[in-house]
Amino acid sequence: MAEMGSLKTILVLIPLLPLVAAAVAGLLRKPIGRAGAHWVTILGVAVSFGLSAYVLYLQVAANLGTVNLTVYTWMVSDGIRFEVGFLVDHLTALMMTVVTFVSFMVHIYTVGYMAEDPGYQRFFSYIALFTFSMLMLVMSNNFLQLFFGWEAVGLVSYLLIGFWFKRESAIFAGLKAFLVNRVGDFGFLLGIAAILYCFGTLDYAETFARANGIAGRTVTLIPGLEWQWITVICVCLFIGAMGKSAQAPLHVWLPDSMEGPTPISALIHAATMVTAGIFMVARMSPLFELSDAALSFVMLIGAVTAFSMGLVGVVQNDIKRVIAYSTLSQLGYMTVALGVSAYSAAIFHLMTHAFFKALLFLGAGSVIIALHHQQDMRFMGGLRKQMPVTWITAWIGTLALIGFPFMAGFYSKDAIIEAVHESTRFGSSIAYWAVLLGVVVTSFYSFRLLYLTFHGKPRYTVDVGAGDHPPDGIVQHAPHESPLVVTVPLVLLASPSIVIGYLTIGPVLFGGWLSDSITILPQNDVVAAVGQHFHGASAMAMHAVQTAPFWLMIAGFVLATVIYLLRPALADQLQQKMPGLHRLLENKFYVDEFYQKVFVARILGIGNRLWDKVDAGLIDGWIVNGSGRLVGALSARVRVWQSGYLFQYAFAMIVGLIVILAFWVMLK
Repeated sequence: MAEMGSLKTILVLIPLLPLVAAAVAGLLRKPIGRAGAHWVTILGVAVSFGLSAYVLYLQVAANLGTVNLTVYTWMVSDGIRFEVGFLVDHLTALMMTVVTFVSFMVHIYTVGYMAEDPGYQRFFSYIALFTFSMLMLVMSNNFLQLFFGWEAVGLVSYLLIGFWFKRESAIFAGLKAFLVNRVGDFGFLLGIAAILYCFGTLDYAETFARANGIAGRTVTLIPGLEWQWITVICVCLFIGAMGKSAQAPLHVWLPDSMEGPTPISALIHAATMVTAGIFMVARMSPLFELSDAALSFVMLIGAVTAFSMGLVGVVQNDIKRVIAYSTLSQLGYMTVALGVSAYSAAIFHLMTHAFFKALLFLGAGSVIIALHHQQDMRFMGGLRKQMPVTWITAWIGTLALIGFPFMAGFYSKDAIIEAVHESTRFGSSIAYWAVLLGVVVTSFYSFRLLYLTFHGKPRYTVDVGAGDHPPDGIVQHAPHESPLVVTVPLVLLASPSIVIGYLTIGPVLFGGWLSDSITILPQNDVVAAVGQHFHGASAMAMHAVQTAPFWLMIAGFVLATVIYLLRPALADQLQQKMPGLHRLLENKFYVDEFYQKVFVARILGIGNRLWDKVDAGLIDGWIVNGSGRLVGALSARVRVWQSGYLFQYAFAMIVGLIVILAFWVMLK
């Protein structure tokens, strides 16, 4: 009992420490100062990471098992309990450790990146609050708390994306992220409402235990068309995941989130928010396994996102946007894995991706610092000599991203591709070709980024007298390596980007380590089918040279090397030869334009008409101003009776009294 009590204390402290740190940094800015703000948040997240790692240790070494704790019962209504609680199993322990570690690195990195920003303390408060929100989401044992964490993550992302609120582009990006996520969250809320209606509970364990009982129940959503309740629930839940994890067509907010400072870009893209949808679907595997239709929908959405967003990344010039589109593509890979019931492969890729994607974003931030906030790769080049640590770590992150053998991303990405190949689910052949061709696209844009940023001749000019806001291509000082507070997190993230896949693929993916968290029907277990050919991490890497993904990766590398390193003029020539394709990709398949014309413009038109007719016309014109005019008109007529003579007022009172008495006598 004492041990359970101490564990409960630890679990409460893990999300509570970042929350307290956020409150202190945000509310006590003057007493603690700038140094106090970063120290309190860094220590809070560091201790949270240490406790999370301890819980992971208990799961691995001490066989802690599944722990389901209720911390606080908020309300009981009609037998339904609304609680705050924690569900700690292997999946939760893994997510807690990844979230807190990446957040810890981002906090340290922020000390250097945001050193001169006037919103320094406010930013630390926000990112600590972001960490708290994500922890509440992944640790929840019920849908109420899940929804709280889900919405809290969305709210704080709005604050962080629009952090530089004096920029119109940042305001627009924050609002766009908030509204697009509300579209997905509406579906998510409908899914939770359907769960409450069908199961009569919000608790995970009770819901999963009753899942088989509604497998055959149907509902008529459209006259003449029946849907299974389980399919409706899963599709609605996944719509929420489409918003949070930026799956097409609800992906448009993620590239624009680059308007926020680079540390939050790393946190959003690596460990928080975008991973929430992937985690949620994996957690809900007992429900999704009962609906092949929902899983096919998930798989095809992921396939479209993985391939199409990679293509868009090929033509981007903003260094952060290239990495952002790579995030969209990799999230597509995870979603495809979920759709073929390879939930463990999706979580495995989520883990490896968190390390190398945070590394790439923080590396991009290091370059941006060196070039005085220049983000256009067309004005970079030749930085490998001036920034050796950033260059080496960027290469490590890139090799992990493209799936080079022995690197972290190789094991998770190849496992997903093989799992999709083993699947016989409807649409799996389309998904297989999408993730397979996505390999060459990923390799191409990744090496394009490396070559344009670090290799070739410098495409910038150093001009000491250029002023505070020099034009593109001109910097005030020669670029140099970033300080230790920036490079140390890069090195610490580079290490797991190399070894984490090699060390963990056996137990996490093929050893059944996540079997206490994930439910898979025997006929859907594609990971087990892939595991029959697994003979160790080294053998898998050595065998890679005989597989299609390896040679597609090499093809992307060769193409990028020829076009952007050996013959740089070839890039412009290809663009001129294929202007239509380039324009299509540059405009991101015109999805934003479609939304602006079809939805935004019409909604604004309706809003403007309502404002004109209802607000300005009815409320202001008739009710507010009309009542004022009516009172004025009545006052003008009554005013003539106000003569100021006492005898006239006395005469009026006598006449009024006589009239009242007359009425009284008549009525009596």
